[in-house]
Amino acid sequence: MKVSFFPGCSLEGTAREYGESIEAVCCSLDIELKELSEWNCCGASSAHATNEFLSIALPARNLSMAEKAESDLVTPCAACFSRFKTAEKVLTGTSPVDVGVPFKGEINVLHILDFLCRQEFSGGIEKSVVKPLNNLKTVSYYGCLLVRPPRTTDARQWEDPMDLDSLVSQLGGEGVFWPYKTECCGGSLVLSKVDIVRRLCGRLFDMAREAGAECIVTACPLCQANLDTRQEEIGNENGITYDIPIFYFTELMGLAFGNKEVDKWFSRHLVDPRTLLQRKKLL
Repeated sequence: MKVSFFPGCSLEGTAREYGESIEAVCCSLDIELKELSEWNCCGASSAHATNEFLSIALPARNLSMAEKAESDLVTPCAACFSRFKTAEKVLTGTSPVDVGVPFKGEINVLHILDFLCRQEFSGGIEKSVVKPLNNLKTVSYYGCLLVRPPRTTDARQWEDPMDLDSLVSQLGGEGVFWPYKTECCGGSLVLSKVDIVRRLCGRLFDMAREAGAECIVTACPLCQANLDTRQEEIGNENGITYDIPIFYFTELMGLAFGNKEVDKWFSRHLVDPRTLLQRKKLL
């Protein structure tokens, strides 16, 4: 299968392990990600706060290119996904805005999690698992942009999404219930309201530990970076040692698929997950 792919701005920087694990997983599942030629930034997260026209025009150009290619558009970033879905609704609504690029809404806009959790890939995922994630206790963290607001994202289960949970189970891991899977981590406030970010992240760490989780699994590069980088400072502030690995879901897929590059991905994490995985005899 071939789809248009919008990598976004983070896969060549803070989220390199996310991009590499996505490529590896899709290769295992015979999925060809065709990167949009000459794509531009979608405008997240400043455009919609500074220039309403640009907040639609920037993602619209990418949507138009994907539609010309007659291929659904897949993106790995929750913020990019949110901007694309917002633009899609504005461009195809009852009073569409003209931003100078054609878009009829004839393609689907999908986050990579939604895409890989399609039923058509379920069999391929099960066949690819050679190292089940036995006894790995995880909590699934979707963040606030993947499913909300539902009128924009078209999410069916915006209060209690289950794709990540089901995928972890399919990989052999143990999903632990917690009620914080769609709470905000404060990713958009990391430069302006650090005190709020610390409070939000600290609550997520505390609740994950209280639930009995050994790690957090996410599908958003902003959430992963925020949760991975904040543990030491919040722990020092509160007199707590957290040391909770924050995985991209595609990293866990690669681990379960027996991919040989996983050690390279995990080495880039600030909270090194390899100690936990070695203790679980998964690495």
